[in-house]
Amino acid sequence: MSSRTLPLLFINLGGEMLYILDQRLRAQNIPADKAKKVMNDIITTMFNKKFLEELFKPQELYSKKALRTVFDRLAHASIMRLNQASMDKLYDLMTMAFKYQVLLCPRPKDILLVSFNHMDAIKDFVKETPSILSQVDETYKQLIEMYTPLSSGEFQLIRQTLLIFFQDMHIRVSIFLKDKVQNSNGRFVLPTSGPVPHGTQIPGLIRMFSCSGEEVKKLQFRNGGNYTSALREGSFEMFGERVIKLGTNMYSVSRPVETHLSGTSKNSAQQKSVNTTPNPLAKEELNMLARLMGGLEVQKTSSVDNGFRVNLFATDEEEETSEPMQSWPRSWETSQKRVKSCVHQVPAVKGMTSWL
Repeated sequence: MSSRTLPLLFINLGGEMLYILDQRLRAQNIPADKAKKVMNDIITTMFNKKFLEELFKPQELYSKKALRTVFDRLAHASIMRLNQASMDKLYDLMTMAFKYQVLLCPRPKDILLVSFNHMDAIKDFVKETPSILSQVDETYKQLIEMYTPLSSGEFQLIRQTLLIFFQDMHIRVSIFLKDKVQNSNGRFVLPTSGPVPHGTQIPGLIRMFSCSGEEVKKLQFRNGGNYTSALREGSFEMFGERVIKLGTNMYSVSRPVETHLSGTSKNSAQQKSVNTTPNPLAKEELNMLARLMGGLEVQKTSSVDNGFRVNLFATDEEEETSEPMQSWPRSWETSQKRVKSCVHQVPAVKGMTSWL
């Protein structure tokens, strides 16, 4: 297990959450000032200096319950409030999207480029708010300082740690099922086509060498796929072309999405709904996380004057009248031209109430 995985897990899941919230606020025609306040408040809390100082310390991953609690409180850091079912579906979409991205990374080091894609998008959300932008830039510098010197082996350990964290999560998402990138049991179908990882060659050739290092024989074999040459390497600096498109914002056009629990996930979901209150052994850890995240033990008030009510997620009627599904490609890496026209739209929730 890598002790450097937690910051990447938090930032990428947080980025996916912001994508979903931003798309739904725009789709519901929420006034720009209120939508901007929601996004700014969440990003401010997400990049709280004290919390990030703790987050970047070498450590094991938080438990699934502790991490879920962090995102529960993060999602409620502004004037909105989601009920339990809505938060469950939001978190399912966040985790399954990032799991898919980790699985599709051509090489372990590209997980950092996925993280930079999320960071680039977050910077764009707050580009007109210099104080918050400086928080994001500071986190950027920490990411570059911590991760760019790591070896390929250390990135492989990070990737393996992430996959261990996600291995029991098999939530079925309708868009993945319709585009045949996910099986009915919730497991993803990995592509056997597209560009090979940077620094590698297209498989299909075996070369044999003598003891003196002279090439003596070549053998060709069928690789079973449709591979192309590697793309150029993306930029690992604060600014630059990432090349890889995993982790970019997919939520640009309304598109229905639903989460379904596969057979093995139903029981765990029922357990989750029963055990929503942290157990006593985790109480101190969760309280510490709340303090580090800027005092998220926010008090409800009876006044809702400063809040707003909105049906954040799509209703059944909206799903029925939405435009037909467009097929997703099997690989995000090779689909930039189509990715901007494809988006998930999360399912219905009763609404939002004031959270002050």
